[in-house]
Amino acid sequence: MSELQCTILGEGCRMGTYILFIRLKAPLLIPFGRFMGGRPVEAPEGDYVYVGSALGERASGSPLALRLLRHASRSGKKPAHPIRRLMLREFQAAGLTSGPSARHPLKHLRWHVDYLLERREAELFRVIAIRSPLRLEDALSVVLNTHPAAEALAPRLGAQDRKQGAHLLRLYDTAAVMADMENAALHLTGN
Repeated sequence: MSELQCTILGEGCRMGTYILFIRLKAPLLIPFGRFMGGRPVEAPEGDYVYVGSALGERASGSPLALRLLRHASRSGKKPAHPIRRLMLREFQAAGLTSGPSARHPLKHLRWHVDYLLERREAELFRVIAIRSPLRLEDALSVVLNTHPAAEALAPRLGAQDRKQGAHLLRLYDTAAVMADMENAALHLTGN
């Protein structure tokens, strides 16, 4: 896939917020763990966006890079998303990781987005990593949930710890949402 992109905004910080763009190549009826009592959610073919964060300092490593590399991996012997190699190179160049990071063979599905990214029908194709100690996830979620080209599959999907909104949404105009999310991230970080 030639459209793989990894954008890193901000500097000097190893934690932050991130935006994932995912392409679903076939429709799925997918349970997202215990979400909605484990009942499957209909996910039509198309593009999706997810916003999340990896905050908290660690003595070594980068919470942001580690979380994103984890999202780009699949459990067991399943192949990683093709973007993972690009991410690793970009993170090394940005000083977010010092060497090759192992796959997550014992990766447990934890976040709602994990259940989608685990599927072979889903392909992670663009990542925006925002290096900042500030919790930008909620502000970016507001942009997504009010965007005319984005729609939640279910209320609070990807955001069980929030009172409203969703963090995993379907896109109807991927290019417009990408541009608006990158602009929102730049605005929030003061760049």
